[in-house]
Amino acid sequence: MALLFGIAVLVLCISLANLIARLGKTLDEVDRQIPALSTPLATTLTHVGGIADTADSTIARLGLAIGQLEYVAQAATRTTNTIGTTLANLAANFKKSKPDAGVPGGETI
Repeated sequence: MALLFGIAVLVLCISLANLIARLGKTLDEVDRQIPALSTPLATTLTHVGGIADTADSTIARLGLAIGQLEYVAQAATRTTNTIGTTLANLAANFKKSKPDAGVPGGETI
């Protein structure tokens, strides 16, 4: 029984050694190809970085423009509210000062 267990462990270790050897060859191939890919990859990353910088500055400008539009919208809201209040006051004063034709003596309502 112990002999069979020892043989199984030996086969397992041999298989593991073969796997590690293939992995080492694969990693050596990757190491060999990295210098050929590094220049185009660096160039691409430089371009992507430039695009990201442009996008950041554009977003910053849009933020400023949105802030200005919000300020204009607030001013327009204040103006509209002032106009609405003025018209409401004028209408209320007009109703108070207009004599009612249907009431004898021209009483105001």
